[in-house]
Amino acid sequence: MPMIYLVEDDQNIRDLICYALRGDGFRASGFEDANSLYRAMEKELPDLFILDIMLEGESGYDILKKLKANAKTRPLPVLMLTAKTAEYDKVKGLDMGADDYVTKPFGVMELLSRIRAILRRYGVSESHPALRLGSLSLDPDKRSVEYDGKPVELTYKEFELLHYLMDNLELVLSRDQIMEEVWGYEYAGETRTVDVHIRSLRHKLGDGARYIHTVRNVGYKMEA
Repeated sequence: MPMIYLVEDDQNIRDLICYALRGDGFRASGFEDANSLYRAMEKELPDLFILDIMLEGESGYDILKKLKANAKTRPLPVLMLTAKTAEYDKVKGLDMGADDYVTKPFGVMELLSRIRAILRRYGVSESHPALRLGSLSLDPDKRSVEYDGKPVELTYKEFELLHYLMDNLELVLSRDQIMEEVWGYEYAGETRTVDVHIRSLRHKLGDGARYIHTVRNVGYKMEA
């Protein structure tokens, strides 16, 4: 089971990411600063680092520079997590050896997808079983959906939405929960976005739309 180290000084974000990683089949440890990361590295090296750029003390760039200067950690992949949107900041991290970056606010599902893609490139993969409900199936690794044996073409967000619903069968999910998981923890859009995507998803699933149930004044749940 791959181990992921996250350095993020915002505890809420740190806890959210670690929770999502563990729920997706990874081992994960979160650290608030560089020193706590270095202490953990003395006991075990991870399969991937996630580094926030804006940190107290050593920045994510500082940590990245040290990782790439050390023969033991140089080969390990790094994903940068940043609130900065300037192209210079993104290019700087990539030029220093980072493999990818995700800009805040971000969608948890997108972050997990980026992590899986990086690990696959490094030959570290975590197999995720296909999710099934009646005649509907979803393969997280192949990012494919089929209903009654026929492929269903979905947009990126429609796939993430269906994945989240199927991964939480029979649980009532509020619109706010769905927004946070699929669109990002600080997404500024209205929860009506969820309703629009649910409507589109139902249209594309055809008869398979019967699995998606509306819970009045709350949100949605998926069940047979």
